[in-house]
Amino acid sequence: MRYSVFVLFALLLNTAFAQQIQVPVDTTMISKHSVAIKGKTIPYTAELGFQPVWDKSGNPVATLNYTYYSRSDVADNQTRPLLISFNGGPGSASVWMHIAYTGPRILKITDEGYPVQPYGIKDNPNSVLDVADVVFVNPVNTGYSRMVPNAEGKMPEREQFFGVNTDISYLAEWVNTFVTRHNRWRSPKFLIGESYGTTRVSGLANALQQKRWMYLNGVILVSPTEIGFEFDGPVEIANRLPYFAATAWYHKALPPALQNKDLTEMLPEVEAYAVNELLPVLAKGGYASAAEKEAVAEKIAYYSGLSVRTVKQNNLAVPFNYFWKDLLRDSKGFTVGRLDSRYRGLDIADAGTSPDYNSELTSWLHSFTPAINYYMREELGFKTDLTYDLFGDVHPWDRSNNHAGADLRDAMAINPNLHLLVQSGYYDGACTYFNAKYIMGQININGKFDDRMDFKGYRSGHMMYLRAEDLEAANEDLRLFIEKASQGIDQGAKY
Repeated sequence: MRYSVFVLFALLLNTAFAQQIQVPVDTTMISKHSVAIKGKTIPYTAELGFQPVWDKSGNPVATLNYTYYSRSDVADNQTRPLLISFNGGPGSASVWMHIAYTGPRILKITDEGYPVQPYGIKDNPNSVLDVADVVFVNPVNTGYSRMVPNAEGKMPEREQFFGVNTDISYLAEWVNTFVTRHNRWRSPKFLIGESYGTTRVSGLANALQQKRWMYLNGVILVSPTEIGFEFDGPVEIANRLPYFAATAWYHKALPPALQNKDLTEMLPEVEAYAVNELLPVLAKGGYASAAEKEAVAEKIAYYSGLSVRTVKQNNLAVPFNYFWKDLLRDSKGFTVGRLDSRYRGLDIADAGTSPDYNSELTSWLHSFTPAINYYMREELGFKTDLTYDLFGDVHPWDRSNNHAGADLRDAMAINPNLHLLVQSGYYDGACTYFNAKYIMGQININGKFDDRMDFKGYRSGHMMYLRAEDLEAANEDLRLFIEKASQGIDQGAKY
């Protein structure tokens, strides 16, 4: 009994003197490494840092955690490109592209992107670090980034961080400070964003140019969202069909006439049908004739792998959730993933209108969480009790007045040196590849950006780089894009 009282006293004593977890506000940790890229050894410096966000009085209101990789055998970086990388969510850390796409170290997974044990990290022989320095940025409340209390211990107002336009505003200031601190004003600069990060970098392109006078050379949109363009209704419904077709093709659920074609041979036919025939009938709504509706239902079923009955029951507008649940329901008893429809899930009941869980996201969290925690602590040396938040508390998020896509269009019009690359996975059901093409059409509304825009598609999903073949291809596409966007810049920015 006396022993139990002593233990209780010891626990209370430890609790009383426990230290509050400290968030570094303005600090850096530097380590030296090397990696073999495309058969050549590349030495580099890794800087894990925290850089503040200040209020108008110069007081820190938040600190952003970043990881900056710079090639260390380059004497003068004035012509060396700088790639500034953001993920999305909103509320997602930079972990995804950091340790799976462009960074020098990537997580251990199978060639198709599935988690393996023991978990860990390996060299990325495809990283673009050979041609560009890269900084991965965690916005407020993601990764290790946090809000900072004032002298009285009061936290800042959340509204100044968590919204489409406030996010862009404070990040533009942050990027300006980072570029200044690291003496990169003379370097060609590129923004890359994934998912909601495409909204972020689209708005940042114009904010940096118009408010910070920082002109960019390129913007890369990976699995883009709508970026502020409106296309609800018939357009959004018609745009689903090419993704449905791609997913059905992958799971061998299409009729032989389509299934026997290669994916990229089959998809243009579906795209043309969606735009030229399906869209006009959908726009008619109830005014479409019975014959028109019957023909469309049969064609949607033909291209999607669904039954004509299912298409009719959904008034020609099969929801995404229902498609993920229904495509393999009767044939194989599986669901398919949202963000990457190559992944299959297993529900308790075959009945229902949507999957029980996202099979792909479950798989990814299984892979990324141990990998980033190991990497930050054991390889980059950041010892902390802070939680690395893959998904942070950023809600409610103010989505009003989203004009990021129009801002990117304006930035490209103003800056003749600004180029755009869009990268999408054919099996992405959250940000479909055909929506990405539609968005490009809205940016290039006058048809005058043709020579500065490019689209690349990959046989995977939202994070197309998880598939080894696409990791290599996508990084090579980035290299070529950076090279193209850097050509002729010494001849003057002019039309």
